[in-house]
Amino acid sequence: MHECSDNMFKIVVSSDHGGAELKSFLKIHLESRGYSVSDFGVQPGEKSDYPDMALPVADAIIKGVADRGILLCGTGIGMSIAANRIPGIRAALCHDDCTARMSRRHNDANVLIMGGRILGVQLAVSITDVWLETDFDGG
Repeated sequence: MHECSDNMFKIVVSSDHGGAELKSFLKIHLESRGYSVSDFGVQPGEKSDYPDMALPVADAIIKGVADRGILLCGTGIGMSIAANRIPGIRAALCHDDCTARMSRRHNDANVLIMGGRILGVQLAVSITDVWLETDFDGG
């Protein structure tokens, strides 16, 4: 595991209305751990379309403005489809610590996707921490 500081590791987050509450909680968690976080998503109670929320995160990663991204929608499926259409994005829909770890080790995923209506807060925090702390094995 490595320590993070806001000048070392930049994360962009976004969500549609199905993931807005969980995204807001995760943003606070990430900032408390020293990550620099930019939020391109909607706030709880606002409506949106998931493809519109995925594109700014993908653009930030492709342009080198951010190191990694986190996207949330109701199930995570829509965001996965939208994000993975963009060349250079390797988005992984994760539902437990094992899928988070393997998506980094074996696939070098640069975007974590979770379902805001599927996961509880504690599990989402654990998945996020594991995903951010796991390095790519290479190859």
